[in-house]
Amino acid sequence: MYQQMAQHRRLPNAYIFFLLSLSCLLACHKQDEPLDNEKAPTVSTAKPPSLAFSDAESKPASTAPISETAAPAPPELSFFQLLAQAAENQTLSPVTYDASYVQLAYPAGDVTADRGVCADVVVRAYRTLGIDLQRSLHEDMKQSFSAYPNTWGLSRPDSNIDHRRVLNLRRYFERRKASLDITEDPADYLPGDIVSWKLSDGRPHIGVVASKIAPAATRPMIVHNIGLGAVCEDVLFEWDISGHYRYEEPAGPAIVPIISNPVTEAT
Repeated sequence: MYQQMAQHRRLPNAYIFFLLSLSCLLACHKQDEPLDNEKAPTVSTAKPPSLAFSDAESKPASTAPISETAAPAPPELSFFQLLAQAAENQTLSPVTYDASYVQLAYPAGDVTADRGVCADVVVRAYRTLGIDLQRSLHEDMKQSFSAYPNTWGLSRPDSNIDHRRVLNLRRYFERRKASLDITEDPADYLPGDIVSWKLSDGRPHIGVVASKIAPAATRPMIVHNIGLGAVCEDVLFEWDISGHYRYEEPAGPAIVPIISNPVTEAT
């Protein structure tokens, strides 16, 4: 092209050489520029952002020790449930039925744990809850001796034996307004209730309603001692019920009985 221009216009050779050099420089510079759809790489000088997690993103597992959740505490037993439990625990040890009259300490006097009568089941259950029926009944008899049965021809209270007699226990519970209706509905007899009977031979008997239900039945079992030691049996309606009681006093620490060896002095 430039040759043609030189031929037609007769340009100087030096000027033609300048134009050719300028054309080459422009072509090289254009090749070094990025295309419109390309961007030259840039190096960022900003500091990397701190590591953060949104609520939707998973976070790395904590290395802190995981505290174990304490198991829920069992529900507290009521006074009467504890009383039933105390009676049931007496069935775990053998007891010989022994109705001998024994000189007892007072208060908290008792015969050895391997001996006893039906009333002792009740007295010992209450002592587990810190209630001494020997003392309570004796104090009440001192105040109102004539209110109690005179079956044995006594002229004054006897702390050795009064609390071990069913008729005296019945009267004590009655005087404490603890009597309940006598029914044939087993649902009316709750754990910890006291039940007394008149046996077929006329003798009085007493026991504690247990927390256990008789197998293949809907009635509660009874903890009593009728001659074979403290046992838990299905005998609620075995005899004529003469008394039904629900008696509570403020509970306290278990009373440790003062033991006396059984020595027969009178019947």
